[in-house]
This record gives sequence, C-alpha cells and structure tokens, in this order.
Amino acid sequence: MLHESSLADAADRLWEELPGHRVEILNGSIVVTPPPDGPHQDTLTWLIEKFAEVGARKAGLRYVQGIGLWLPTGPDDYAVPDLSVVDDDYKDALVEKNCYAPFVFRLVVEVTSSNWTNDTATKVDVYARAGIPAYLVADRKHGEVLLYTDPADGEYPDPVRFKRGQSVPVPESVGVALDLSVDTLLDGDD
Repeated sequence: MLHESSLADAADRLWEELPGHRVEILNGSIVVTPPPDGPHQDTLTWLIEKFAEVGARKAGLRYVQGIGLWLPTGPDDYAVPDLSVVDDDYKDALVEKNCYAPFVFRLVVEVTSSNWTNDTATKVDVYARAGIPAYLVADRKHGEVLLYTDPADGEYPDPVRFKRGQSVPVPESVGVALDLSVDTLLDGDD
C-alpha cells in the first residue's frame, strides 16, 4: 500500500506514463480515466460556446476545461473536472500541482464516460465537501442530467433531475443566465 506522501508521486508517474488519460486522487485513491470520446468533447465545446454567447467573461468569469480542483478530502486529493466556471482571478488561488482552491469554482461540469460511477457518486461527495456551489452531471449512461446545488455541512441535497427534451437552468450563483439543452449535454451536438 502506498503511503500518503508517495500517493501524489504515484499519480504523477501515471500521468506521465499514460498520455491523454486523466489522473485524479479522490478520497485518497488514484483514479485514472481514459481519453474521452468525440461526443463528450463536443459537449464541452458547445458549453464553452454557450458561456461565451451569454457574456460570461464580461461577468467576471472564466470557463475552462481540465484544470485541477484541490480537495479538502485528503492531503493529496484533487479532481480534474471536465469543465469549470471559475472566478476571473482564479489563477491567484493556485494551491499546487496546477490545482486551484475550491472557493474560485462556481460550477463544475462532468460528462460521464466509462467511469460514470465516479461522476455520479464519488465526485458528488468530494465536490460537496469542497463547497462547490453547483455541480452538473451529464449522465450519458442513464440519459439524464443531474444538478446538485447549495451544499450544506459537506453534502448536497438530492439533485434536480432533467430528462431529454428539457432544459437545465444554470443556477444564479454561477453569475450568468443560461438554459442548457439536456439533449445536447448528453449527445454532444445540437
């Protein structure tokens, strides 16, 4: 078993040995995710376009893919969300290893892949414990979008579930008004 001080080193080695894979440490365990498929990436591109259309940059926000989120769940824990909406000055909140403090994150988005249980269970827990105000999961396995908001005492209330044909309103806490198509979140094209 790895000691906590070597866990981060092991994650770094895996990241170097598996180009294109996402390496995270969640609840003290290394999680490796293979490269995403095309529709997954189409969804992220579409989201970036939508945030640009509503003027998120002018509202003092950035929308970025794959930046690290430092987690309070363990000494080396961090996640790498698919897409994050963060405060414009997020770079001032660098903790280490290209990971940023949770307080600059307004919205975290995950689009499920082969490791969907991490996005629909483990990350619900760690993002709530980090105090992330809004967590959106495009659960492609089950054909629905889950929206978790307003964590209290390290837990999110039950999510609001959205089905195909519906739109998901981006929570006011994010700082922009935007409705997102469930179909496009799940399928990656509109």
